[in-house]
Amino acid sequence: GYGTVHLLDGLDLSPLLKDPKWIAGFSDVTVLHNALHRLGVASLHAQMPFHVDRKSDTTRDTLRKALFGEPYSVHKETGASGDRPGTCEGVLVGGNLSVLYSLRGTPADLAPTGKILFLEDLDELLYHMDRMVQNLRLGGWFSGLAGLVVGGMTDMHDKDPTDPFGRTAEAIISEAIGDVEYPVCFGFPTGHGRDNHALVLGAKAKLSVTPGGATLSFDGPERPDASGA
Repeated sequence: GYGTVHLLDGLDLSPLLKDPKWIAGFSDVTVLHNALHRLGVASLHAQMPFHVDRKSDTTRDTLRKALFGEPYSVHKETGASGDRPGTCEGVLVGGNLSVLYSLRGTPADLAPTGKILFLEDLDELLYHMDRMVQNLRLGGWFSGLAGLVVGGMTDMHDKDPTDPFGRTAEAIISEAIGDVEYPVCFGFPTGHGRDNHALVLGAKAKLSVTPGGATLSFDGPERPDASGA
């Protein structure tokens, strides 16, 4: 989808400070996630009702637990070559890479230092993705994170298959972050695929990455304002 950014100028989210409600969505809804995080209100990076029946059972289960404030964890069952083992705790922020990039320098920009950053994307040219990731790198996004979770990088592709960019989406990110000491996870089951597990943005989370997989755990905030922002 596209167009959420056009809502920002005329959208007053401040009533949610007094009477918070869950805002749930992903992809272009990253615009609202950023704005809510700046306000100090948690939100759900999660599947919307549209096509929820096509998603995995665990996707629907994490959405239910997040909505009802239950503690839960999202697991990645296998390791990936770019994973960096370790554990950390911090406020989870992020969303769609293209949208996050488009909000750089605006009032809805993120300040991810000290936080766990989540990234996912769909159907982007690999050299476009490299441009976006380099922008984040030069802006210092990767230098002070508590942890990095990379979800689905779905259908990322070359403009001309006969002249490939030469790096996968995962390699682009791995090279950009360099030799960081915080935990990093690739292939996390959240994004535009069948697995789109709910993540509570703006809330404290615990990330554990091992050679065999990764786990992101939430204590179960009872209200959307249970935020560590």
